[in-house]
Amino acid sequence: MKEQNNQLFPEVTSSLDLLTLELEVLEFWETNKVFEKLVDKNSQSTKHYSFIDGPITANNPMGLHHAWGRSLKDLIQRYWAMKGYEQRFQNGFDCQGLWVEVEVEKDLGLNSKKAIEEFGLENFSNKCKERIDHYSKLIIKQSKRLGQFMDWDNSYFTHTDTNISYIWYFLKKCHEKGWIIKGNFPMPWCTRCGTSLSQHEQHNSYKELKHTSVFTKFPLLSHQKKDQEKSFLLVWTTTPWTLTANTAVAVHPDLNYCKVMKDNEVLYVVESKLSLLNEDYELLDVFPGKELVGMKYESPFNHLLAQKGVKHKVIEWIEVSGKEGTGFVHIAPGCGAEDYELSKIHKLSIISPIDDYGIFLKEFDEFQGLFVTETSKKVVESLRRRKLLLKTEEFTHRYPTCWRCHEELVFRLVQEWFIDSEHIKPLLKEATTKVEWVPRFYEKRMIDWLNNMGNWCISRKRYWGLPLPFFECKSCGELTVIGTKEELFEKAVDGLDNLKELHRPWIDDVKIKCPKCNKVVSKVTEVGDCWLDAGIIPFSTLKYLEDLEYWNKWFPTEAVCEMREQIRLWFYSLLFMSITLKGEPPYKRVVVHEKVHDKDGRAMHRSWGNAIWFEEAADKVGAEIIRWASAKQQLSQTLNFGYHLEDELKPFFLTVWNVYSFFATFANLDQFKPNSKQSKTVKSQPYLDKWLLSKLNELVKQVRKDLDKMNFRNATMEIEQFVEQLSTWYLRRSRRRFWKHENSEEKLSGYYTLYETLLTLSKILAPFVPFFSEKLYQNLTKFTNSKMLSSVHLCAYPKFMKSNYDKELNEKMDVVLQVVRLGRSARSASNFRLRQPLSEVIVWSKDKKLENVLSEFKNEIQTELNVKNLRFAKNPEKLLEFKLKLNYQVLGPRLRGEITLLEDKIMDIDQKIVIDAYYKKDQVLEVKLDPSKKPLKLVLNDDLILEAIPLGDRSIAVSEQFAVAIDTKITEELLLEGFARDIVRHIQNLRKKEGLQVNDKIAISYKTKGKLEQAITKFTDYICTETLTTNLTQKEKLTKGERLTIQGEELVLSLSKNKQK
Repeated sequence: MKEQNNQLFPEVTSSLDLLTLELEVLEFWETNKVFEKLVDKNSQSTKHYSFIDGPITANNPMGLHHAWGRSLKDLIQRYWAMKGYEQRFQNGFDCQGLWVEVEVEKDLGLNSKKAIEEFGLENFSNKCKERIDHYSKLIIKQSKRLGQFMDWDNSYFTHTDTNISYIWYFLKKCHEKGWIIKGNFPMPWCTRCGTSLSQHEQHNSYKELKHTSVFTKFPLLSHQKKDQEKSFLLVWTTTPWTLTANTAVAVHPDLNYCKVMKDNEVLYVVESKLSLLNEDYELLDVFPGKELVGMKYESPFNHLLAQKGVKHKVIEWIEVSGKEGTGFVHIAPGCGAEDYELSKIHKLSIISPIDDYGIFLKEFDEFQGLFVTETSKKVVESLRRRKLLLKTEEFTHRYPTCWRCHEELVFRLVQEWFIDSEHIKPLLKEATTKVEWVPRFYEKRMIDWLNNMGNWCISRKRYWGLPLPFFECKSCGELTVIGTKEELFEKAVDGLDNLKELHRPWIDDVKIKCPKCNKVVSKVTEVGDCWLDAGIIPFSTLKYLEDLEYWNKWFPTEAVCEMREQIRLWFYSLLFMSITLKGEPPYKRVVVHEKVHDKDGRAMHRSWGNAIWFEEAADKVGAEIIRWASAKQQLSQTLNFGYHLEDELKPFFLTVWNVYSFFATFANLDQFKPNSKQSKTVKSQPYLDKWLLSKLNELVKQVRKDLDKMNFRNATMEIEQFVEQLSTWYLRRSRRRFWKHENSEEKLSGYYTLYETLLTLSKILAPFVPFFSEKLYQNLTKFTNSKMLSSVHLCAYPKFMKSNYDKELNEKMDVVLQVVRLGRSARSASNFRLRQPLSEVIVWSKDKKLENVLSEFKNEIQTELNVKNLRFAKNPEKLLEFKLKLNYQVLGPRLRGEITLLEDKIMDIDQKIVIDAYYKKDQVLEVKLDPSKKPLKLVLNDDLILEAIPLGDRSIAVSEQFAVAIDTKITEELLLEGFARDIVRHIQNLRKKEGLQVNDKIAISYKTKGKLEQAITKFTDYICTETLTTNLTQKEKLTKGERLTIQGEELVLSLSKNKQK
C-alpha cells in the first residue's frame, strides 16, 4: 500500500461533532443554493406532489413540540422531491386571534379589553403585526436550523387581505345555504379575554380544580300552608354565584326521594344521599321524583330586581344523578348550556347576571359591580346569615379554563354568530371515510368528533382577527354577507378612504347600503374564529378564485401532517370548508402524531420549568438527534424528550461514521478510485460483497415501501438493522482483506462494495437526517468525480435493482446471523471474553435443511464466535433443559386453589415434552391436574416462565428455531491463544496512542514471564502479522515502556516505529 498526500476521501476521527457538522452543511446549502437547484430541477417534471403545511403561529420561538411535526413534514417533502416530483414547498404562518393578542397584551402591560381600547385599536393592531413580523423571521431561522427545506420567501400569512377575502367567500356560500345564524346562547366565556370559546377550543381545556360547593335550602311554596314546619328542597351547586340567576330545580323522575324531619324543618333529598344529614333526622316518606315535578318554590335570592316576576318550579330531567350532590339540580338557563336547553323545553325564565368581564349587572342589587368569585363568597355569607345554608364543602372536579390565558371560564348568555352544522355533518363523516388516516384509528377519532360537534361558533368579541363580513341592518333586520374584498369596494358607500387593510379599526368605518330598505349599515364588530383563517388555506394559497387551472393541479393535497389535537381544529376546519365549497375532502392522507412530553412523561409547560425550546435543544444535541428521534417515534405514542436521547441515538451515527472512516483510511492508502475502469471490471465478487449489495437493495425496497405509506418508524428500524449488520458482520468479516498489502481483486471488490453501500446509504438517509447524509455524500464524492451532483439532495432516491438482488443469499445469511446472535448471547452468558478462543459451538436446528446453510458458512460462524469447531446436535435435550416457573400474575386468578397442585405437577414433567412443546408453533404444554378432566393447556413464555439451563460445561441460548451451545472447557493451548489475542489488542492500542498510521511497521521489545511468555513464544507469527511487527524481542531488563496486567500477569511493552527506507 502506498501512502499519498492527496486524499480522495477525507479521513475523519472516530469522534463525531454533529453540531459543527450541521452548521457547516447549512453554510454549504446556502452558498451553493441547493434548495433553489432542487426546485429548478423538479420544475420541469410531469409528476407533482401537493403538500400543505399547517401554519405555525408566528407568536413565539419554536418549541421542541414543533420540531417533531416540522421534521416529519420535511422528511415527506424531501423524499418526494428525490423521487422527482415537483412541489410547492410553501411554509405557512398563523397570524390572527387571541394567541397573538394575549402575548401583545403582556408585552404592553395591558390586562383587559378596556386597556386595549384606551391604548387604541390602531396602535394595538400595529403591535400585533410587529410581533408577527419578528417571530415569523425567527421561526424561519430556526426551521432552517432544523434542516427544513422551504420556499421561505413564498410563505403564506393568514392575516393577509387575500386570505381574509377567501374566508369571506366561504362565509357568503354558507349564508346562501342558509347556514349563517345569530342567536343568544350560554357560551363558555373568558372574563379576562372578554370573549367566548368555540366547542373545538374547549378540548383539553378542563383542569382539576377545587371549588367551594354549597348545600342550600330552597323554601317550598306548595307546602308552607299545610305543614306546620317549613319545607325545603336541599339543592347543591359548585358555582354559588349562579344561584342569583336560578329559575328552576330539576329532579330525576325515577329516582327515590325522601322527605325527612331535621331540626324542626322538613327537607327533601334524594335517597342515595341521606348520609349528608349525618343520621340526625326522622324519615317521613319515600317517593319517586316525578311526584315533586311541578312544585313551586322560592329562590333564595327572590328579592333581587333581576328575579322580579320569575316563577320558580320543579322540573324533570333524566340526567340528574343520585351519585353526587343532593338529587336536586339548580337550573340557571343564563349560566349553562344544558340549563338553557331545558329552558326551551319547560319555558323557563332566562336571567344573565354578568357583563363581558364577569361583573354583576345593576339589577342584581347588593351584588352589583362584584366579580363572580367575590359574588360567590357574598352569596355564601347571605345564605348563612338567612339560615338557608346547610353546609359548605371543598369539591375537586374538572372545570374549564381558557386555553390562552388559563383563567377559569364562566358560562354567559351572549349573542354570537354560528354556522349551522347539522346539514353538513353527514357529508363530513362520509368524506372522512374516503381519507387515508395514518395511523388508521385516528379516522374514528375524527368520526367521534363529528358525531359530537354542535354548531360552529365563529364570532369572537375581540380585535386582532378576521373581520366578519356581516352587515346587519338595524332597521329591517336584513343581513348582507360580503363575499370578497372586491365586492366590499363595490358596495361601500363610506369608509374606504382610510381602509389601509381589512382589519379593525380601519374596516369598522366601512358602510354599505341595505339592499332591502336602503339604509346605511355598519359592519358587525366581532372578529372570526382563528380556525377559519387556517381552514381556507387549500383555496387561498392555491389561487382557487384567480387561477382554476393552477388550483386543479394542486388540489386536493396528497397529505397533511400535524399533532393529534388538530383533528378537532385544523383537520376539521379544512374538511368543513372544503366540503362546503367543493363537496370533496381537501386531503387524501392525514398523518397524525402525538404530543411531545419531557423525559419523565410530563407535559411541557413554561410554568413548570420543564419546557424545552427548540433552539436550546438544537444547541445541546443538534438537529439530527431531534430528527432521528422524531422519525423513530411511534406516531401514536407520546415522544418523551430528554437530552439522554443523544446517548441512545448517536451510536447509530457513529457506526456509519466509523464504517466510512475505515473505508476512507484504507481506500486512500490503496488509492482506490470508485469511477475508474478497474473498479468496474471486478470478475469475481466474494459472497459477502454480493450479500451486502443484495441486502442494500432489499433495504431500498423496504424503505421506499415504508415511506410511501408514511411508516417512518419502520423505515428507521430497517435502516438501523442494516447499519448494524454492515458494521458488526460485513466489516468484521471483511477487514482482513483490506489489511493485505497487495491490491487484489478481492480487495478491490470490497472497496467498490463499501463505496456503493455508503453512497446509497447517504441517499437513503437524506430525507431523515439531511445534514449527516450530506456530509457523508460530500466525503464520498467531492474529490472523486466532478460529474457527480453537487448535493445528495439533488440525487434521485435509490431504486430497487433486481439484478443486484439475491433472495436466496439473503435468506441464507439471515439464518447464519440468527445463529451468530444466539452464539454471541451464549458466549456472553459464559463470562469468557470474546478474545478467548473456545473449542466448539454446537447447534440444533428445528429445520434440518438449515444445517446445510450453516455448514456452507461454517468458517464465518467459527471465526465470528471465536471457536475452533462447529457441529450439529441431533436432539436439543442433549444440550439443555428448561426450568419452569409459574406466572402467578396470569395463572393465579385463573386457577386459584389448583395453583398448588400445578406447582407440584410441573416439577415432574419430562424435559423432552417441555422441549417439544417449546419448538411447536403454538408453544402449548398440556398438563393433567385431574385424570377425570381435560388437560390444562399452558402457553410457554406466557402462563409459564422459561429459563434455558445448559447441560455440561456449556452455555446456551435458544430461539424458536435454534438451540446454540458454546463449549466452555478451556485447554492449555486455547488459554495461551487467548493471551496472544489480548497482547495484540494492547499493541494495537499502543499504535493508536503513538499516532501511527495503519501501514506503519514497528519493532517491539517486551518483558514478561509465565503464561504470557509462553503465549508470545507460541504465537509470535500471529502477533507480528496482526500488528505489522517486524521485530519482537524479549528483554531481561526493560525500564521504559507500557506496563500492563493481563489476566493477572504482568507485561511491559516498548514500541518503536521502523524507519522508512
